[in-house]
Amino acid sequence: MRSPALRHVLTHLVTPLLMCIGMGLAYMGAFVTPEPHHLPVAVVGAGPEAKVFAQTVKDKAGEALDVRTVATRAEGVDLLKSRDITGAYLPSARTPELVIASAASDMDALAVEKVFTPVAAGQGVPLKVTDVAAPVDDDPTGQGLFFLLIALSIGSYASVAALGAAGATLPLKVRALLAVGVSAVVSGIGALLAGPVFHLAHHDLAGLWGMAWLYSAGILLIGVGLHTFLRRWTTLAMMVLFVMLNFTSSGGLYRPELQNGFFGTLHAFWNGAGFVEGARSLLYFGGDGLARDIWTLVIWLLLGLAITAVAAAYERNKAPEPVVQEAREVEETEEEIEETVGV
Repeated sequence: MRSPALRHVLTHLVTPLLMCIGMGLAYMGAFVTPEPHHLPVAVVGAGPEAKVFAQTVKDKAGEALDVRTVATRAEGVDLLKSRDITGAYLPSARTPELVIASAASDMDALAVEKVFTPVAAGQGVPLKVTDVAAPVDDDPTGQGLFFLLIALSIGSYASVAALGAAGATLPLKVRALLAVGVSAVVSGIGALLAGPVFHLAHHDLAGLWGMAWLYSAGILLIGVGLHTFLRRWTTLAMMVLFVMLNFTSSGGLYRPELQNGFFGTLHAFWNGAGFVEGARSLLYFGGDGLARDIWTLVIWLLLGLAITAVAAAYERNKAPEPVVQEAREVEETEEEIEETVGV
């Protein structure tokens, strides 16, 4: 290819085209065909009759459901509030009841309701649905936390590109300190959106801000460290890590029980899932399971610190680059920030 300008343009088209492929595979693979896979439910009742009924439901559902029996309704409610099950069904010839906790996942609640509505209809009676943990009225679907995750993520990974461009000549220590400061601003914006602006959080806003800071700081430090090695490919790497794999596995729209095994596995340890599930624990479930989600965010923050430390050691030991090379890399990082896109 003889034209340097044309070669330059075609080279930079690689990133958006890879983003197109990656976003299509990730989003369509995660969200297009949600189906129950081992959706945990409970049948309330003691004695052989309840066990026979539960086995009948399990036999009809196959791998779609994992069915257990519990002796009392109160036990079923406790399991719902600890998010060990998605629904508790109370069989009755006159008033069958399905107990759900839609704040854990509106889509899971709809899925389990879809399972048991025909069961009640087969008995010729309507199904009573009781929600023991509903989202706040300002967020009726409970998906506001997912969109808060998106805002925090974009603010974080876009700031990585800005730090790479504007701070290319600064020592890595300074860039890392800037990353910590930026994460405080990004998380503060998130807290304002979740509290005074959209009223997603009616209490524990300080705790939500703390989790948002852990989440944002982890992304920024990982990005600042990776930029030392990846340069203009950092944006693509950040998109893969914190959009394609992150949003799809966060449980914000569909929890693992409605996704394939790949995204369900990521949900167990990815940072977006840690933030979303932690926020749900804090706001709707009395902090049950919160410690595990905070540790997930802390581990990602420690990973960011480790990558940044390795990058700092690399930059200290690297031979000084010619001025022309440094100017070219600054230009590349400025192009990188222009390539940074949202969801």
